[in-house]
Amino acid sequence: MVALLSEICAIGLMSGTSMDGIDIAALWSDGGEAVRRGPAGFVAYESAFRRRIEAALEEAKAIAVRSDRPGDLAALEREITLRHAAAVRDFLSAHPDLTPELIGFHGQTVLHRPEKTLTVQLGDGALLAGETGIAVVSDMRANDMVHGGQGAPLAPAYHAALAHSLPPTLRRYPICFVNIGGISNVTYVPEEGDPVAFDSGPGNALIDQWVAGEGGVPFDADGMIASEGGIVQTVVARYLDNPFFARSGPKSLDRADFTLAEAEGMELADGARTLAAISAEAILKAADHMPEPPKLWIVCGGGRKNPHIVADLKQGAGEADVIAAEEAGLDGDAMEAEAWAYLAIRARAGLPLTWPTTTACSRPVSGGVYHGT
Repeated sequence: MVALLSEICAIGLMSGTSMDGIDIAALWSDGGEAVRRGPAGFVAYESAFRRRIEAALEEAKAIAVRSDRPGDLAALEREITLRHAAAVRDFLSAHPDLTPELIGFHGQTVLHRPEKTLTVQLGDGALLAGETGIAVVSDMRANDMVHGGQGAPLAPAYHAALAHSLPPTLRRYPICFVNIGGISNVTYVPEEGDPVAFDSGPGNALIDQWVAGEGGVPFDADGMIASEGGIVQTVVARYLDNPFFARSGPKSLDRADFTLAEAEGMELADGARTLAAISAEAILKAADHMPEPPKLWIVCGGGRKNPHIVADLKQGAGEADVIAAEEAGLDGDAMEAEAWAYLAIRARAGLPLTWPTTTACSRPVSGGVYHGT
């Protein structure tokens, strides 16, 4: 296939490693640098369903072949898909002017083991297409792995398009996008050439697990718990001693690759503050593996709402500017869902979704499975 000659409208659906719900966003693009962002929304998962997904992470460890669905996984996959279909219907009811031609469907990652060429996202693209009446592109990580890639991150293609569309006053290359979800990832965008990207380390996942286990709340809203604590530097040092941080990119993580084992024994607030510092330090260490230090960091994802992570980033970034996505005229909550809409368009056009510099694939490759209606 060749590049699309005109813009089309697509919807992106993302349920990330934080497992808090479904992000949904619309955009228009030709799969290149032309991007017009549309409305976005979010559908939260209730606590019981979130716990069901967390339990699925354990069941998924038994998967040896991508099509395996042991235990509750088959039923959960159907439920996740139907929830996404309902989210699309409600979104289109709220925005009747939208006429999407494609849905980019991520699904819910329950296992990511690139060293075994294995990544599993729960989500039935054919069922979603049937339920919504809109063509779906799903399973966009697998082809990258077939070509030797890590299967993640995939958002860099969209980050690069956004960087080139920034106002001239902000277009200070190199630009680095930082997505702080359950796991953080970075995308280095040079003025010319392919983006460089990799997972940088734990984002919100450890903080969420910590405050849930020690404080009985699902997350540290606005960093309020951490504001009562201090940074335990010995714990920071133990986490950063992980060999992952010394490896150059491309590299990717599973949500279970970092645990709370190093944090045991801390007081609730100290743990929340220390884990926020670890998230920031992991991002800053990523610059060691970039061709040049970024001049601008654009922070997106839920972690940008944690003032401690952002303050630590600003303190450690030297002369570079650190801004939230909104300060660049972007939507930090919707960016991942927007990326999946954009990737769906690129996939249908046969354009690369990944590069050797983003996932270590052997050559630039497209991907995705198309499900017509």
